[in-house]
Amino acid sequence: MTSFSHDDAAQAERIAADPRYEALVRRRSRYTWALTAIMLIVFFGYILLIAFDKAWLAQPIGGGTTTLGIPIGIGVILTGIVLTGLYVRRANRDFDKAVDAIRRDAQA
Repeated sequence: MTSFSHDDAAQAERIAADPRYEALVRRRSRYTWALTAIMLIVFFGYILLIAFDKAWLAQPIGGGTTTLGIPIGIGVILTGIVLTGLYVRRANRDFDKAVDAIRRDAQA
């Protein structure tokens, strides 16, 4: 169990009151919600296709046994992976650097 000292609490208060931190939280939240919206549209779009146009998804590709639904489903999964990669890239490039700068200034 970790206990926080008075200095830690004071530093947390300084960070929370920093306008740069508030701006960072807003930016990160907007970005996260945008990526979430994209993923929900892709996922529920696929589910709606399954629910309302099974015949279209069941069309075989190139005369084989694989149907259109398989590559589209794989595309849904890959979309999730790509969106996760985009978030991690942005977090490493922008968000983490901003947090580190705010934290350094709060320690001073």
